[in-house]
Amino acid sequence: MADDSTARDTDHAWDLMKKIGFAMLVTRDGDKLRARPMSAYLERENNAIYFLTDVRRHKDDEIARNPNVNLSFADASDQNYVSVSGTAEVSNDRARIKQLFTTTARAWWDSAEDPNIRVLKFTPDDAEFWDSPGTVISYVKMAAAAVTGTRPEIGDNRKVAM
Repeated sequence: MADDSTARDTDHAWDLMKKIGFAMLVTRDGDKLRARPMSAYLERENNAIYFLTDVRRHKDDEIARNPNVNLSFADASDQNYVSVSGTAEVSNDRARIKQLFTTTARAWWDSAEDPNIRVLKFTPDDAEFWDSPGTVISYVKMAAAAVTGTRPEIGDNRKVAM
């Protein structure tokens, strides 16, 4: 039974990430953490999340020095959150760049042929998600908990191996 529950939780983490679509990519710059928003391309069948990145930015160097990164997905309007830990690598896979080049990418580059574009491949190790029934219900439950001095039950929180 635990295996079915774990599989459902893992499925749900992937579903939430896909629904949210954007993540804050957190890297290490020495002792400091750096975060920036990125458009995520999920390929669950390959246990990978891809991003297009620009070689002229610092995240590529930070990942080269320390490939352990975190992705944080958030949809505050629905009170859904996913935090994923794993490793990242940057490559110049031109075929993958062309495959991932979408309208979102056009905001940053004129074409998939731009020599500054790189592929960032993230391989997840584990994830934690928070999934609530929605903002209004969550706020009502938090208000009731504040009045009664109890902790609110505002949704599911699970940690899963990816």
